[in-house]
Parts: sequence; structure tokens; C-alpha cells
Amino acid sequence: MTPCIPESLPPANLDYRCILRKIGPANATLARYDGLLESMINASVMLSPLTTREAVLSSKIEGTQATVDEVLENEAGIDFDGEKGQDIQEIRNYRRALLLAREALTEQPLNLLLIRQMHAVLMDRIHKRILEKNWSG
Repeated sequence: MTPCIPESLPPANLDYRCILRKIGPANATLARYDGLLESMINASVMLSPLTTREAVLSSKIEGTQATVDEVLENEAGIDFDGEKGQDIQEIRNYRRALLLAREALTEQPLNLLLIRQMHAVLMDRIHKRILEKNWSG
């Protein structure tokens, strides 16, 4: 196995003029978003669907086959069996890991302990699934 060695940063062919034109509008959008969150009593109400959507989209890279609606239905108490239920659990673990990181990063920098904690959340119940597959078949 060959390790991945990323290219040095910043890339040599980076077009700074293109990037600089986009910084102002991006900063303004982030400021509006931050202001919106600050004015809300419970910002997690707005962030929860976005976090779920991010978890679903990111988990698709891993091959999961569940939608945002199915994850929300599961959280509302509807059970899914088989592979669908396992995919939903992976997505929920991903979201839990994101929330753990968001909370932890307000008090500490990113470190190896936090990465390990996030990995443990991601793998919660997945190890059991792998063992069940290996022993049953």
C-alpha cells in the first residue's frame, strides 16, 4: 500500500485574482448567516436539517442508500429493517460525530483525541454489523 502524499499548499497555479473577487460576497453571506443564528433562541433548530443533509450526502460516498426523509422518519420513530436501517444508523453516527466536533472545537483545537472520539462515534454499532456479517456467512 502506498500512502497518499498531498501536493504542497498553496497550489502553484492558483489564480488569486479569481479568489479575491469571491471573498467579499462569501464573507457577506457568512455574516448574514451568523447574524441569523445569533438572533435565534435555539439555532440548532435551523442547523439540524443542514447537518442531516450534510451527513446523508457525505455518507453516500461510503455507499449508503438512505435519504434525508428516511433519516428524519427514523428519528421520529419509524424503524427500517436490514440494509436501509444500517445505512440510516451510519448517517446518524456521522451527524453525531459532526455535532461532537462542533461542540468540542469551541473549547479546544483539533487534536488526536478528538479525532479518535469522532471515529468511535462513526464506528458505533458498525463494528457489530461487520462482525455479524462475518459470523453469519
